[in-house]
Amino acid sequence: MEWMLLPLKRYADFNGRSSRREFWMFAALHALVALLFYVPLSGIFFRGMAGVLPATLGVIVPLLGLYVAVMFVPGLAVQVRRFHDLGRPGWMVLIGFVPVVGVFAILYFMCLPGTSGPNRYGADPVAEDVAIRP
Repeated sequence: MEWMLLPLKRYADFNGRSSRREFWMFAALHALVALLFYVPLSGIFFRGMAGVLPATLGVIVPLLGLYVAVMFVPGLAVQVRRFHDLGRPGWMVLIGFVPVVGVFAILYFMCLPGTSGPNRYGADPVAEDVAIRP
């Protein structure tokens, strides 16, 4: 759980490096929350609006929008720090805006191991984790 919440503690910190574990645990948190939003919405869309209170839709959709708005900055920050871990500039996050190909390029980069030892963006986050947790 600590790894899922670490990017929230570093909310708008675009400096330094983030390990693959930190990025993917944060992505897992997003997937879990998305699933929690999807389950009630899927019942509304697949069964239609008959028998479902419109208030349900009026509560879930704004909450989902609020969640996306609040998590945009930490999600972007952890992705920039992940690129820093690879020794690449954070501006590479813009690759994600290229239709279709960009998503797969980002996925590829996020799966790569970071550079070993310190780089121009800071100390190795994996080495720091090993030093903290014997």
